[in-house]
Formats: sequence, structure tokens, C-alpha cells
Amino acid sequence: MKKKWHLPLLILLVVGSVLIIRQQYTMPYQHNKGMVFGTFYSITYQHPNDLQKEIEAELKKVDEALSPFNKNSIITAVNENRPVTLNKMFTDVFTLAKEVSEDTEGAFDITVAPFVNAWGFGFKSNVMPTPEAIDSLRTFVGFEKVEMRKNAIVKKDPRVTLDCSAIAKGYGVDVIAKFFHEKDIKNFLIEIGGEISAYGVNAKHEAWGIGVEKPEDDSLSVSSNLFTVLKAENIAMATSGNYRNFYYKDGKKYAHTIDPRTGNPVQHNILSATVLCNSCAKADAYATSFMVLGLEKAKEILSRHREMKAFLIYHDKDSYGVWKSPGL
Repeated sequence: MKKKWHLPLLILLVVGSVLIIRQQYTMPYQHNKGMVFGTFYSITYQHPNDLQKEIEAELKKVDEALSPFNKNSIITAVNENRPVTLNKMFTDVFTLAKEVSEDTEGAFDITVAPFVNAWGFGFKSNVMPTPEAIDSLRTFVGFEKVEMRKNAIVKKDPRVTLDCSAIAKGYGVDVIAKFFHEKDIKNFLIEIGGEISAYGVNAKHEAWGIGVEKPEDDSLSVSSNLFTVLKAENIAMATSGNYRNFYYKDGKKYAHTIDPRTGNPVQHNILSATVLCNSCAKADAYATSFMVLGLEKAKEILSRHREMKAFLIYHDKDSYGVWKSPGL
């Protein structure tokens, strides 16, 4: 008697599966573009409705927590030593930044902004700093000079400022990815200022292809030559390089990546660091760290972080050299 129910149930399961598959193939992909955090975003996702207003509402929350360009943001209040209540977005990013800083022996440091500004990047464009000027800035640069205590930021020197630009874009990507997961959106590609999260498949039902740019000097951002294309599936990816933001003075190149431990622009052969893992904020922070640390130290850190993979491009005599994680 029970067996009579098997066939109708089986038919129901088959029909349901066919309808679900058909829906996956016929549901449209939405495309949203705009500006956030002083850069561009481009987001593609499979959903019957355009969710741009909801997406921008989520990004606004990140901006209100972490943007130093927003006069009313939490980070601006912290930098101006005004009383402010920290929210979860701020504390999440601060905690991760501290963890990466400790793991990279200070190569990642969100207090580095005074050094960045002194070298002519960031908010200001100054004359070339003297060694004495750099030394004077050391008194209020360094993660050890700031801590989070009872939902507040405590500084050893009131001149300490925080700048999350090397992690905030990646965190913004993670926020939108979480928003999509909560809406059960399975196929999407999120890109904010070059930081990416890719899940599922594209409109052609193929894995997302993510281009890694050739690290050619391009301060005007007009070049788009690709070095390679990585297939990305259910992964976040961030790239850091010195081929966009730099200048030459007296025949010497000065790149925007500043070593927080010395206060000086980095001088080594690594040109571009692409990091892949399950968190774009983490990938963002480590990509910046690897640009500071150089090739060998980056490989050492990757050897103890099996959850991360990297694609590193470096200068090798008159050509490019590549190091990539096994299995990438």
C-alpha cells in the first residue's frame, strides 16, 4: 500500500527540480553601478528585482562607520577626539585590522595616514619629508598607541588618527555579500574599487572570470591590459599594487605603499599582490601587507595561512616574475 505513494512523490520531486532549474536559467541578472568610498562599484546578481536602493543603504552604513571623508562618520569622530559610540561595523574592522597588524609584525597599520600624507599621498600634498620630519611623526603612528576599550577608542596620543582605506572597501564587499546571502541570492559578482566577491555563476552559467591587471605604471588609470584571468567561484579577492598611485621626483619613483615601521615608501621588487580567501576585508588587508613585506615574507605568511591563496607579480630583471599558491 505504501508503495503506491512512491511514484507520485517521485514525479513531484522531478517536476519541482525541473522548475527550480528552469527558474535559475530564466531569472534575469541585475547590474548596478555607482560611487562609494570615493571610488566606483559594479555589482551583478541574479534576482527578479533591482535591489540598488537596498544595496546603497547597506553601503551607506559602512560609509557612516568608516569613511574619513564623511564628517559625521564614527571614524571622523574618533580622529577628532569627539565622544562617539562604536558600532559593530567599526569594531569588526578595528579588530580584524589589529589581528592582521600583529600577524604581519606591523606591516599593516591603520594609523599610518600621517606618513602617507607626509609623502604626498592621501589628504595632502606636501614637500618631500626630511628624516627628522618622519621621526617626529613616529610619536603618534603605530597600532600600539591605540586600543579599543569598553566600546571606545583610547589613544596614547590624541594626534593618532585612523584610516581604514586599505580594508574598508573589502569590508564593504563583505557587507553586500552577506546581504545577498540573507536574500538567498546564489549567483553574484560584487566589485568595489577593485576588491571583489564572486559566488555561483555568471549569466552564461560559467564561473566568474576575474582579470588581474598587468602592473604597468599608469597614474592616470587609462590602461587595462590584463596579466591573467583567474576563475573565481565562492571566493573573495583583493589586489594591491604600486602601478596606479605614485610619482617621480629627481628620477626616483615614490609609490603610495608606505611601510608603517619605517615611515618610508617601500622599495622592493613586488609589483602586485592578489589575495583570495573567504573574506574580502581580510584579503584587502593582507594584499596591502604583502606589498609592504615583499615577496619572501609574503610567502612565509601564506605558508601558515592555508585558508588564503595569492597571486604575486614581481620584477624579475627585465621581465615579470610570478609566484602563485599551489592549486590556484
